[in-house]
Amino acid sequence: MQTFTMVLEEIWTSLFMWFFYALIPCLLTDEVAILPAPQNLSVLSTNMKHLLMWSPVIVPGETVYYSVEYQGEYESLYASHIWIPSSWCSLTEGPECDVTDDITATVPYNLRVRATLGSQTSAWSILKHPFNRNSTILTPPGMEITKDGFHLVIELDDLGPQFEFLVAYWRREPGAEEHVKMVRSGGIPVHLETMEPGAAYCVKAQTFVKAIGRYSTFSQTECVEVQGEAIPLVLALFAFVGFMLILVVMPLFVWKMGRLLQYSCCPVVVLPDTLKITNSPQKLISCRREEVDACATAVMSPEELLRAWIS
Repeated sequence: MQTFTMVLEEIWTSLFMWFFYALIPCLLTDEVAILPAPQNLSVLSTNMKHLLMWSPVIVPGETVYYSVEYQGEYESLYASHIWIPSSWCSLTEGPECDVTDDITATVPYNLRVRATLGSQTSAWSILKHPFNRNSTILTPPGMEITKDGFHLVIELDDLGPQFEFLVAYWRREPGAEEHVKMVRSGGIPVHLETMEPGAAYCVKAQTFVKAIGRYSTFSQTECVEVQGEAIPLVLALFAFVGFMLILVVMPLFVWKMGRLLQYSCCPVVVLPDTLKITNSPQKLISCRREEVDACATAVMSPEELLRAWIS
């Protein structure tokens, strides 16, 4: 009887221990993990756009939702390893999540995802290696090269406020000097250089992101040639009309100014009729012979009379 009792005690102890160890994992998690956890987590990052992807959890006839959380360097080191829900991926259907708005610093980030079906949730699956945005793939910018008359103009794709562009351009000829210009934003035409007729100019560009201090490779070189174009007909017409106006107006202007200067500096004085002398001065004066000498002094020439009248 004693032996039977000992066997029962051993069986009971074994059952208790099995139940205890089976219950511990459930007690250590927030919810019972019934669904399989998402697998094959990876991050595809291009031009500072970060996309977390995973293999979907398949449940026939059911829609499985996913939740994503992240943990930055601060949360990992100074905030008790807390996890923050992603801005855009709380109960999302697709097996991917855009975490661009969550990755705001150039530090390692841990990312994790779990599946949800009704009241059931899976265990969390964590990205194997922390993600740092400085590993993003930078591609050369799309660009459009045009000529506005004799002006070389470039327009670059707008990739966002973090992006700047280094543009190199040169005249296509042996030994030509390469010029460099930094364009602060895309989406607007930018003048590069005034081109010479009959010459060809080439342009290439690369992307620069100041936040991570990295450049992309250069784009394919594009060239544009300026033909030796004649002056447009309208411009030639205006030039001809202007030239004819100069030919007609300038002589008239010079003649008019000459007349004004003549009247201002050398006026023509017209004597009154009363001062005009038509006969000899001697005939106008009757005097005796003895008064000739005295009368001679009173005889004045026309020039003297004019001076006297003016004074």
